[in-house]
Amino acid sequence: MGRSHFAIFIILLNFLQILDPSFSLPLCTDSRAPFQQKTPLAFCSYNGTSCCNSTDDKQLQTQFNAMNISDPGCASLVKSVICAKCDKFSAELFRTDSVPRQLPILCNSTTSENSTKSSQTKNDFCSKVWTTCQNVSIISSPFAASIKSNSTKLTDLWKSQTDFCNAFGGASGDGTVCFTGEPVTLNTTTPLSPPGGLCLEKIGNGSYINMVAHPDGSSRAFFSNQQGKIWLATIPEVDSGELLDVDDSNPFLDLTDEVHFDTELGMMGIAFHPKFSQNGRFFVSFNCDKQAWPGCGGRCSCNSDVDCDPSKLPTDSGSQPCQYQAVIAEFTATGSQPTQAKSASPKEVRRIFTMGLPFTGHHGGQILFGPRDGYLYFMMGDGGGIGDPYNFSQNKKSLLGKIIRLDIDSTSSVEEITKLGLWGNYSIPKDNPYTEDKELQPEIWALGMRNPWRCSFDSARPSYFMCADVGQDKFEEVNIISKGGNYGWSEYEGPYLYTPSKSPGGNKSMSSINPIFPVMGYNHSDVNKNGGSASITGGYFYRSMTDPCMHGRYLFSDLYAGFMWAGTENPEDSGTFNTSQISFNCAQKSPIDCTFVPGSSAPALGYIFSYGEDNNKDMYVLASSGVYRVVRPSRCKYTCAKENSSAVDDDIPSSPPAASPPSAATMLTGSYSNFVVILMSFMLILACWF
Repeated sequence: MGRSHFAIFIILLNFLQILDPSFSLPLCTDSRAPFQQKTPLAFCSYNGTSCCNSTDDKQLQTQFNAMNISDPGCASLVKSVICAKCDKFSAELFRTDSVPRQLPILCNSTTSENSTKSSQTKNDFCSKVWTTCQNVSIISSPFAASIKSNSTKLTDLWKSQTDFCNAFGGASGDGTVCFTGEPVTLNTTTPLSPPGGLCLEKIGNGSYINMVAHPDGSSRAFFSNQQGKIWLATIPEVDSGELLDVDDSNPFLDLTDEVHFDTELGMMGIAFHPKFSQNGRFFVSFNCDKQAWPGCGGRCSCNSDVDCDPSKLPTDSGSQPCQYQAVIAEFTATGSQPTQAKSASPKEVRRIFTMGLPFTGHHGGQILFGPRDGYLYFMMGDGGGIGDPYNFSQNKKSLLGKIIRLDIDSTSSVEEITKLGLWGNYSIPKDNPYTEDKELQPEIWALGMRNPWRCSFDSARPSYFMCADVGQDKFEEVNIISKGGNYGWSEYEGPYLYTPSKSPGGNKSMSSINPIFPVMGYNHSDVNKNGGSASITGGYFYRSMTDPCMHGRYLFSDLYAGFMWAGTENPEDSGTFNTSQISFNCAQKSPIDCTFVPGSSAPALGYIFSYGEDNNKDMYVLASSGVYRVVRPSRCKYTCAKENSSAVDDDIPSSPPAASPPSAATMLTGSYSNFVVILMSFMLILACWF
């Protein structure tokens, strides 16, 4: 292949990498979750879950009245079109994640014959609008506004129905939805049978709390423990019988001198910059003791801004109020080529965030980069104490009990830091919810959390931001996190009312919360029948095909009880899940022999701290007893009809072809999928031709 041909190949490859999956679950055009209407909207007639409140409804009515449409049939259609803003799938109808639209995609039968997503997609609504409204005068027409014209009739702008529907029509067969004149409904699919079980192989003995796949797409991953060390390890191929290749004596980074380790304190999160392979930047979330380390100082989260007096805080385990801090710091890999670096400098490049904790518990601490926006998300619990006694979680000026979103690629001026009351060296993304809710502290993305423990973005559908939240004494929950979402604590524990010591926010009624309820979870009574504790550990959507019967399900577990669950979405992309408890076992000829619960065939995992996902989308369980990988169900004698039948009866079947490093092509969903197949085929032709 010559240089020019190779350049073409690289350009095409880079073009693939900029494509982005479409929205999936119900989301509004402002990226918020739809909310439950207390009463039906007066004008747009949406009831139940909607993206409009009464104020939005009145604005749409005013807009419609100004159009002065004389034809009743056309008026009814146009009303439904502008009211689509209220649909719970409005973000997908308006395709706001790629090219913002003035109007929703109108269903067009000429391109929707194979649609499966919407139950009404064969309705040729686009043609109906054209036929009914083509010669009707519409003042300030929303159709004309989309192309910045003052014309009042459709025929003034488009020569034919075909031209009109090329501009506004579309189908849902491409993995998205379109508007039929009625609220979007999804086909209910046949519920999948619960998987036979989860088969695990033990590949390492280390006890880790975080696993992050190397950003270079290789078979390497970073592992960290709570005491303060990070290791770079090589992951063996599935079914190879080999062990996790990690040198315990040679960590990538050692911060044990700075990190304060205790039951709920330590190194809590690691995140690698999306461009780590070029810039070597990565970030660590940890706790420190300001009495033991001079570099730990920071202001207390209990302060006058949130109506909290630190002098009145009770001491916790002998500590002083805000003696322990939550810290995010930036570090960098050594050397000029980050992908080849085997260590990092222990010296902080920059202190991003420091905040004193009122108690020693409930502070989450995980950090993640958003796959779409590149911003850093920080999961912070309510600070501790039974029932959030100082009501931090609902206090919009407190960062406790929140999901925080920061721009770490730019910094604020001293004046901005002072004006906004920021907690460190970062800036605020321009679309954070505080721009719409002036009561919110600018860093806040979502609120009403108790102790978020392990969150993840779905690698196939990044709009699914899943967060497990540890309960008080009744319910453990999994939430889909959305912009500005309020998840109810401490007025609600999961779906149940909870009686806190104070009213929400200190001065608001419970009705002002509009909580978003969990999509999955379990009652404490389900797991602590023998007097044990309950504490959820969030996982991932399983996206590997190593276990094809687990593909697409969300996996999570209980930290103490050793139970696991699989959540199956039905209908697909609805945000509605059926949850089933699943059995798990240790694979035959596991690289490391598993120990088993006495009197049981179940492996003794110990505490299930976290989950991990590698660059091939294989999934891992990080437990106190070691590192376990999900493998083919046949290795545990589980039945999966989708698994290669020729391999089912083998103890150690031949290894399947190794999955290639993840690329945008493997992540695409929706309207890009067919295009990707064509483009990839074209690339292969180019490669063979040249």
